Amino acid sequence: MAVWALGAFVVSPTGFEEMRQEMGQHGAVAQMLTSAGFLLVDTALRVVVAFRMRAGRNWARLVLTALGVLGMFLLLATMSMDGLGWETVTESIGDLPLSDSVLSLLDACVIMLMFLPTANAYFSTRSRTD
Repeated sequence: MAVWALGAFVVSPTGFEEMRQEMGQHGAVAQMLTSAGFLLVDTALRVVVAFRMRAGRNWARLVLTALGVLGMFLLLATMSMDGLGWETVTESIGDLPLSDSVLSLLDACVIMLMFLPTANAYFSTRSRTD
């Protein structure tokens, strides 16, 4: 959420300024409100699913894994659409905005931690007691 706000309103050239030039004031405001609403709903759902995972629900762990992997694939697709060939994807991680690469690395680390033997034991123990 913070990355979105910084990119939209703080970091020059701001996303809002670019949208206002393309869509006009009304269109830019409508687009920002739509984007912010979607981001809030997405964040709220991820938090709810994370709490379900913390409660030992394996389905929640799988949902969060799927969302993280999907996000990483979307990042790779964005990199390739920005003119980077698939062969340079691994070499160009340093050229990405810091937020994108850091968030992708955090997603990968979290997914890895969710499937360590200790985590697997936690979920299998919880499913037997429910």
